Amino acid sequence: MYETYRIETLGTDTDGDGVIRRTFVRADSVEAIKDRAMKVFSRARRPQSRGPEVEAVRVLDGAGYEIFSVSIRD
Repeated sequence: MYETYRIETLGTDTDGDGVIRRTFVRADSVEAIKDRAMKVFSRARRPQSRGPEVEAVRVLDGAGYEIFSVSIRD
């Protein structure tokens, strides 16, 4: 059964809550969404990526609870 998750990229250069970008993704398992979040994090951390510097990525479920996060400090 598919569920909708929210992947948020976070940085310190932004105003407010630190969210740079939000992406809604449908996945059939938590492992699949974790893999997707890790890909987003690695792409955002590449030297040639544009935009504000990403320090973390987190995944929230449909109810808004954080189920996974990764940061540059991990």
